[in-house]
Amino acid sequence: MNINEFKTMVKGKNISVIGLGISNRPLIKYLVKLGASVTVYDRRTEEQLPDYDEFSALGIEIVTGEGYLDNLQGEIIFKTPGLRFDNPALIAAKKRGSVVTSEMEVFFDICPANIIAVTGSDGKTTTTTLIHKMMTESGYKTWLGGNIGNPLLTDAENMTDKDWVILELSSFQLHTMRKSPKIAVITNLSPNHLDVHKDYREYIDAKKNIMLYQSPEDKLIVNASNYETAQIGREARGRCVDFSSKGDAYIHLDGDVIKRGNTEVLDIKDIKIPGMHNVENYMAAIAAVEGLVGDDVIRNVAKSFGGVEHRIELVRVLDGVRYYNSSIDSSPNRTINTLKVFPDKVILIAGGKDKGIPYDDIGPAIADKVKLLILIGKTSDKIEEALKKTGKNVEIIRCSSYEAVVKAAHERAKNGDVVLLSPASTSFDMFANFEERGNLFKKLVNEL
Repeated sequence: MNINEFKTMVKGKNISVIGLGISNRPLIKYLVKLGASVTVYDRRTEEQLPDYDEFSALGIEIVTGEGYLDNLQGEIIFKTPGLRFDNPALIAAKKRGSVVTSEMEVFFDICPANIIAVTGSDGKTTTTTLIHKMMTESGYKTWLGGNIGNPLLTDAENMTDKDWVILELSSFQLHTMRKSPKIAVITNLSPNHLDVHKDYREYIDAKKNIMLYQSPEDKLIVNASNYETAQIGREARGRCVDFSSKGDAYIHLDGDVIKRGNTEVLDIKDIKIPGMHNVENYMAAIAAVEGLVGDDVIRNVAKSFGGVEHRIELVRVLDGVRYYNSSIDSSPNRTINTLKVFPDKVILIAGGKDKGIPYDDIGPAIADKVKLLILIGKTSDKIEEALKKTGKNVEIIRCSSYEAVVKAAHERAKNGDVVLLSPASTSFDMFANFEERGNLFKKLVNEL
């Protein structure tokens, strides 16, 4: 299906969109522009939807509240990524003849451009951003989107077969995908989002869809040091390129130099963003742009790229204390990797909503790298219990607001200390998303 066929298909149709979130807002306006009759379904109340009046003025019916899916209708239904495909309301709609799809599935159907897509448990946003910067600086016309926050379906008609789309894809977006990109990257896999996925196996299988429908001419990039991704690499439909910071791989470390085979590509001392996990992100990006981008461009990006917001982001230095915002760290594994970046013990702010994943591994990391632990949110008990199992004593302060968190950190921090927000949990107990959490932290720190 091409873009013109899509336009013809939706014109005059009754189309439902589940979720009036950021990613769906451009889609809703686009469908209205194409002549569709659109109904939006959202669990939130009218008062909780900031754009209710704006979208209602477009002639859109908006169904809200707890029972918002009780009477789900529509010839075509666009589901929000976080809603499971086996939701009873969706199953019932399918039985009545509705076509259930998503913005990303349709985008893959109609996109004329070449697609590079990145997924993984950790590092996918940074890797996606690196690939995009390398491709853009090499002169390609590129489009950045997906889970990184920019829906691209509405831009598809402006793309050509010479363009490159760089996507970040979550397990939710991939769960029902039946197409794969030309170049697929899996950074790593560890238990995540088990509050939505039935188990770890289902989570892995969702991620595998990024490569499951590739052709022999396509390329898969995997982390050779991560067991799950290495196993997936053995199932590659086309060429498989592996990378590793710890052992033998096509993209590997030779001392402090990243090599592609026998070719020196990048001295890791030139990488501006800290941490071995970011060295691995560069390795994945280098594999993705092989044959497309010159090594000089890769080196230029490494020396200039200061990182993505909310990822070990230096907020402020006050009285010799460095405050870092890493609100993106929504799993224990991410926090463990972030703690490794700092040579000395830090004051750690952690806690949030539980994703149903194990917290055992974070205990030893906190015992080893944290001098003061400030806990907030629903996972506080889990994090404290994981620490207690180590038998090591780390002072703990519990807070009920971020104002109290920042105040406690400021009062206890001394010249030379690091205060690190790395929650090891999602933000949804107190915030709409991790960006909102990180922005509040930065605001409070800058007001000190």
